Amino acid sequence: MINLSSSFSRPRELLAEVITAPATRTAALLALCAAYIQGPLTKIFDFPGAIAEMNHFGLAPAPLFAVGVIIFELTASAMVVSGRLRWAGALALSVFTLLATFIALRFWEMAPGMDRMMATNAFFEHLGLAGAFIIVAAIDLTEGVGK
Repeated sequence: MINLSSSFSRPRELLAEVITAPATRTAALLALCAAYIQGPLTKIFDFPGAIAEMNHFGLAPAPLFAVGVIIFELTASAMVVSGRLRWAGALALSVFTLLATFIALRFWEMAPGMDRMMATNAFFEHLGLAGAFIIVAAIDLTEGVGK
Protein backbone atom coordinates (compact mmCIF):
# COMPACT_ATOMS: atom_id res chain seq x y z
CA MET A 1 0.00 0.00 0.00
CA ILE A 2 1.24 3.47 -0.90
CA ASN A 3 1.42 5.97 1.91
CA LEU A 4 0.19 9.18 0.25
CA SER A 5 1.07 11.41 3.18
CA SER A 6 4.74 10.45 2.91
CA SER A 7 4.59 10.82 -0.89
CA PHE A 8 3.60 14.45 -0.49
CA SER A 9 5.78 15.27 2.50
CA ARG A 10 8.92 16.24 0.54
CA PRO A 11 7.18 18.63 -1.89
CA ARG A 12 5.27 20.06 1.07
CA GLU A 13 8.52 20.61 2.97
CA LEU A 14 10.05 22.35 -0.05
CA LEU A 15 6.99 24.52 -0.46
CA ALA A 16 7.04 25.42 3.24
CA GLU A 17 10.73 26.30 2.96
CA VAL A 18 10.10 28.65 0.02
CA ILE A 19 6.98 30.24 1.50
CA THR A 20 8.57 30.88 4.90
CA ALA A 21 11.85 32.20 3.50
CA PRO A 22 12.66 35.78 4.55
CA ALA A 23 12.82 36.91 0.92
CA THR A 24 9.35 35.50 0.24
CA ARG A 25 7.96 37.18 3.34
CA THR A 26 9.46 40.53 2.31
CA ALA A 27 8.13 40.19 -1.24
CA ALA A 28 4.66 39.29 0.07
CA LEU A 29 4.62 42.23 2.47
CA LEU A 30 5.73 44.57 -0.33
CA ALA A 31 2.94 43.19 -2.53
CA LEU A 32 0.40 43.66 0.27
CA CYS A 33 1.53 47.28 0.70
CA ALA A 34 1.98 48.00 -3.02
CA ALA A 35 -1.10 50.23 -3.32
CA TYR A 36 -0.05 52.12 -0.18
CA ILE A 37 3.38 52.79 -1.67
CA GLN A 38 2.29 53.54 -5.24
CA GLY A 39 -0.63 55.77 -4.19
CA PRO A 40 1.36 58.31 -2.19
CA LEU A 41 4.15 58.38 -4.76
CA THR A 42 1.55 59.23 -7.41
CA LYS A 43 0.18 61.93 -5.12
CA ILE A 44 3.67 63.38 -4.58
CA PHE A 45 4.36 63.60 -8.32
CA ASP A 46 0.89 64.99 -9.06
CA PHE A 47 0.01 67.01 -5.99
CA PRO A 48 -2.72 69.01 -7.77
CA GLY A 49 -4.30 65.66 -8.64
CA ALA A 50 -4.04 64.60 -4.99
CA ILE A 51 -5.83 67.79 -3.94
CA ALA A 52 -8.51 67.18 -6.58
CA GLU A 53 -8.98 63.65 -5.22
CA MET A 54 -9.45 64.94 -1.67
CA ASN A 55 -11.93 67.55 -2.92
CA HIS A 56 -13.81 64.87 -4.87
CA PHE A 57 -14.38 62.91 -1.66
CA GLY A 58 -15.28 66.02 0.34
CA LEU A 59 -12.16 66.00 2.53
CA ALA A 60 -11.21 69.52 3.60
CA PRO A 61 -8.83 71.16 3.82
CA ALA A 62 -7.77 69.15 0.80
CA PRO A 63 -4.02 70.00 0.85
CA LEU A 64 -3.76 68.97 4.51
CA PHE A 65 -5.59 65.70 3.89
CA ALA A 66 -3.40 64.99 0.83
CA VAL A 67 -0.18 65.49 2.81
CA GLY A 68 -1.56 63.47 5.72
CA VAL A 69 -2.52 60.56 3.48
CA ILE A 70 0.90 60.59 1.80
CA ILE A 71 2.76 60.53 5.11
CA PHE A 72 0.40 57.99 6.67
CA GLU A 73 0.49 55.47 3.83
CA LEU A 74 4.27 55.59 3.41
CA THR A 75 4.92 55.38 7.15
CA ALA A 76 2.48 52.53 7.81
CA SER A 77 3.80 50.62 4.78
CA ALA A 78 7.37 51.03 6.02
CA MET A 79 6.29 49.68 9.41
CA VAL A 80 4.68 46.61 7.84
CA VAL A 81 7.56 45.81 5.49
CA SER A 82 10.37 46.56 7.97
CA GLY A 83 8.80 44.73 10.90
CA ARG A 84 9.11 47.74 13.20
CA LEU A 85 5.76 47.82 15.00
CA ARG A 86 4.40 45.75 12.08
CA TRP A 87 1.20 44.98 13.96
CA ALA A 88 0.44 48.68 14.46
CA GLY A 89 1.13 49.55 10.82
CA ALA A 90 -0.99 46.64 9.63
CA LEU A 91 -3.91 47.53 11.88
CA ALA A 92 -3.66 51.19 10.85
CA LEU A 93 -3.74 50.24 7.16
CA SER A 94 -6.68 47.93 7.81
CA VAL A 95 -8.72 50.72 9.43
CA PHE A 96 -7.63 53.21 6.75
CA THR A 97 -8.66 50.77 4.03
CA LEU A 98 -12.08 50.24 5.59
CA LEU A 99 -12.67 53.98 5.98
CA ALA A 100 -11.50 54.75 2.44
CA THR A 101 -13.61 51.92 1.06
CA PHE A 102 -16.78 53.23 2.67
CA ILE A 103 -15.98 56.75 1.43
CA ALA A 104 -14.89 55.93 -2.13
CA LEU A 105 -16.78 52.77 -3.11
CA ARG A 106 -20.39 53.42 -2.15
CA PHE A 107 -21.72 50.97 -4.75
CA TRP A 108 -25.13 50.78 -3.04
CA GLU A 109 -25.77 54.40 -4.05
CA MET A 110 -24.97 53.78 -7.71
CA ALA A 111 -27.37 52.98 -10.53
CA PRO A 112 -27.25 49.38 -11.77
CA GLY A 113 -24.70 48.83 -14.50
CA MET A 114 -21.02 48.31 -15.18
CA ASP A 115 -19.79 51.10 -12.88
CA ARG A 116 -21.77 49.69 -9.97
CA MET A 117 -20.51 46.18 -10.66
CA MET A 118 -16.90 47.38 -10.74
CA ALA A 119 -17.34 49.40 -7.54
CA THR A 120 -18.97 46.39 -5.85
CA ASN A 121 -16.05 44.16 -6.81
CA ALA A 122 -13.51 46.75 -5.66
CA PHE A 123 -15.42 47.20 -2.37
CA PHE A 124 -15.20 43.51 -1.53
CA GLU A 125 -11.59 43.27 -2.70
CA HIS A 126 -10.77 46.06 -0.26
CA LEU A 127 -12.55 44.20 2.53
CA GLY A 128 -10.26 41.26 1.78
CA LEU A 129 -7.23 43.52 1.84
CA ALA A 130 -8.28 44.91 5.23
CA GLY A 131 -8.66 41.33 6.47
CA ALA A 132 -5.18 40.44 5.22
CA PHE A 133 -3.72 43.31 7.25
CA ILE A 134 -5.51 42.01 10.35
CA ILE A 135 -3.95 38.57 9.74
CA VAL A 136 -0.51 40.20 9.44
CA ALA A 137 -1.08 42.00 12.74
CA ALA A 138 -2.27 38.81 14.44
CA ILE A 139 0.76 36.85 13.26
CA ASP A 140 3.09 39.62 14.36
CA LEU A 141 1.48 39.87 17.79
CA THR A 142 1.42 36.10 18.39
CA GLU A 143 4.64 34.97 16.72
CA GLY A 144 6.75 38.11 16.84
CA VAL A 145 8.75 40.00 14.26
CA GLY A 146 10.70 37.89 11.83
CA LYS A 147 8.95 34.66 12.70
